[in-house]
Amino acid sequence: MGPALSMDWEKLRLFDTVAEAGSFTEAARRLHMSQPALSRQIAALEESLGAKLFHRHARGLAMTHEGEQLRSATHEVHERIDRAAQAIDASRDRPTGVIRLTTTVSFGSTWLARQLGDFLDLYPDISIEMILTDQDMDLAKREADVAIRFHRPFQGELMQKPLTGIRHYLCASPDYLARRGTPTSVADLESHRLLAYGDAAPEFLKGINWALELGHEGNPRAAALTINNSHGVLQAVEAGAGIAALPSYLIRYSGKVQVVLPSLEGPVFRTFFTYPAELRRSVRIAVLRDFLVARMTPGNLDIENLPRHAPDA
Repeated sequence: MGPALSMDWEKLRLFDTVAEAGSFTEAARRLHMSQPALSRQIAALEESLGAKLFHRHARGLAMTHEGEQLRSATHEVHERIDRAAQAIDASRDRPTGVIRLTTTVSFGSTWLARQLGDFLDLYPDISIEMILTDQDMDLAKREADVAIRFHRPFQGELMQKPLTGIRHYLCASPDYLARRGTPTSVADLESHRLLAYGDAAPEFLKGINWALELGHEGNPRAAALTINNSHGVLQAVEAGAGIAALPSYLIRYSGKVQVVLPSLEGPVFRTFFTYPAELRRSVRIAVLRDFLVARMTPGNLDIENLPRHAPDA
């Protein structure tokens, strides 16, 4: 075992006090211990290092070159520990720190991104790192701290707080409907160009392509365009490419598409705020959870109060 491994924090603390005081007598007074006991501890530290740390002279002590090296290192460590202790004390009742949040690309880059400014106003000592992916990151391995999932967590050891369900509706752009006509029945979809998420959808998102099977016998309708991201599907719908099922939060975010066949609703995706059990006492996680519970309501996510396009007579 090398000398660095044989040193202990207590001896380093005593050394730091002696170096600051400039004499064993003054250091012993500050430490409330006897001078011989303090001298023995410093001598043991010097022996473990194999180097003298102080020159002893009539007026007190002077550090050797090795002592100055050790003093610089211990002073930096103690400063960092003091700063950490102050931060811990300051954060005891005030949320602080970094939250790594993961969710789907479409939800995170649109509706959620627009909410987080308000959260940061409420909690200026918290910072958020958003990690957007349609594949589940492993929270148990701490690939992220928390997740907003569109399915119940598969791992039983994860904490979960149910959030509001997300509804889907069929949509098209006004330009597309002006060119191709507005479907007034499910059967009319046979003559329209349909867009979909695609076969690359994770298993828990398979129901997102429900429009391809509506009132259709046999194999699902073929989509004219598939994109493996709902936000990408929205861009195509806005540009007049066709009709697609979109989540209500994207319809609200867009403001440029119209609901068709409004009596039809696709599957409702249940959402969950999920995090590892070891973070259940984290204040910063708790305030984010409570903020999302308050914000993710049907009134903020659904389109019940938005105008819908009236079907052609």
